[in-house]
Amino acid sequence: MNPIVHRTLVVQLRAEGTARCPVLAHLSYDPEDPFAVTVMFTLDGRVLARWRLDREMLNEGLRDPVGHGDVRLRPVRQGRWREVRMDFLGDPLPGGERHHAVVFAWAPALASFLGDTYMAVPPGTEQVRMDDVLAEILATG
Repeated sequence: MNPIVHRTLVVQLRAEGTARCPVLAHLSYDPEDPFAVTVMFTLDGRVLARWRLDREMLNEGLRDPVGHGDVRLRPVRQGRWREVRMDFLGDPLPGGERHHAVVFAWAPALASFLGDTYMAVPPGTEQVRMDDVLAEILATG
């Protein structure tokens, strides 16, 4: 059994109409759920949001724009500084628009975390226990 991989990064959050604000991003990878990375964003000990992201999507977002729907990633370069821009779209607002937050993560730190997940479960060797998946689906209705 491979250990769970954890990493905490300082990232920059920009919500609608605000400047960047540093927050913590707690990344977690559990080999029992080999395709997903859980990210919990916190500020002053309060959880701001929790997202489950596709591990390969995070990896692709280091190099190319990727994503549709609620999560979109793309690399951003400013001189030698490399970031990954993560756009998160939330619930609809009364006017038809949606909540929108943008997180900027330092690309080398994200790549290092992903490297650790690939050491735990190399790409192409991921396995999902279908009995567990079916039991979860049936339990949640």
